[in-house]
Amino acid sequence: MAAPYSPALHRLARLGLLAGALFALAACDRNPLVVNRSSCPAVAVAAYVGDVTLFRPGPPDLANMDVIATITNVRDICTETPDFFMSRVTYDVVARRTDTAAARTVTLPLFVAVVQAGNLVNAKQISQVQVNFAAGQERALATGTATANVSRRAAAVSSEILAKINRNRKPGEIDAATDPMADPEVRSALRAATFEVLLGFQLDDKALAYNVAK
Repeated sequence: MAAPYSPALHRLARLGLLAGALFALAACDRNPLVVNRSSCPAVAVAAYVGDVTLFRPGPPDLANMDVIATITNVRDICTETPDFFMSRVTYDVVARRTDTAAARTVTLPLFVAVVQAGNLVNAKQISQVQVNFAAGQERALATGTATANVSRRAAAVSSEILAKINRNRKPGEIDAATDPMADPEVRSALRAATFEVLLGFQLDDKALAYNVAK
């Protein structure tokens, strides 16, 4: 099974590729590339919790399937203040039900979490979205919003680390062809200052196990 996609690690990998390109052009007297890092957090749906399946009483099989809902169309606006990077996240929930006879409202709990360094939950909030089905309607759409804040201080990279990444290197220098991402101190500093906003359905253990297994 493929490992879950992590926006934070993807961004670090892209930074490593960029730094590699820098040294490939080291024959120039000046650095043609300089690493410019965005501190606004990446926003994504967390692995295994982007959809939820509700069942009627009985075994969790196709015959008892009640409602299937999926988070989609995630977009965000990042606003900078003197102290924070503020992300306003908007998303849609598309739901489908099997029994369309009567009008019905389905309430689904969701979470939005700020994750630091790829695996540390810095903050988490739980909210709800309501999906309204009219009588005879099989599919319905609901829209939700959430906000998440990241401290500018926590997301900052020190000038010393940036200097190591962007330092001009000339042919013949001992470390001219050394990727700065190979330096454990650089990797650790960038990882600690990397944040992402993850959202998903708030699932119990059974619902999560169902998603992982399917």
